[in-house]
Amino acid sequence: MAKSRQQKETEVAELKDYLASAKSIVFTTYQGLSVEKMQDLRRRLRKTGAALLAVKKALLKTAWPDAPQEVNPADLPGSMALAFGLEDEVSVAKILAVFQKETSEALKIQGGFLNKSFLGRARVMELASLPSKLELLAKTVYTIKAPITGFVNVLSGNLRGLVNALNAIKDTK
Repeated sequence: MAKSRQQKETEVAELKDYLASAKSIVFTTYQGLSVEKMQDLRRRLRKTGAALLAVKKALLKTAWPDAPQEVNPADLPGSMALAFGLEDEVSVAKILAVFQKETSEALKIQGGFLNKSFLGRARVMELASLPSKLELLAKTVYTIKAPITGFVNVLSGNLRGLVNALNAIKDTK
């Protein structure tokens, strides 16, 4: 059934909101995916604060008239879906890369945007291989904590030596 003009206008408005607020955008084709698989993918993305929209190419042109040269919706093959990373830049690419492997590549990553700069398919896959934001924060905290922990161990070594010497004196007397 064809969509009415009002439905298309609300879809374009929603798409404009997502395009304006997204930290990262990944373009995919989803031809050959079942509805159940698409719902599963949407659930996975929603858990990380992301969204997936199946978009008509004409509506994308309308919603994004000043799209960069790298993104010409007419050139992208097949049915198109956009995944928007609203909270974390990397999680969208990670989830889509894992899902692409699980579905025998029925879902194909075409490219994307990270902070308004275009990324090709290979760059999106590199982004997917990065550790998550939480892992990077944990590594940073560990790196900051390591010298302090070493210093505490060195200082406590002197106290341990003193306690061992006093115990040895006590044992001899």
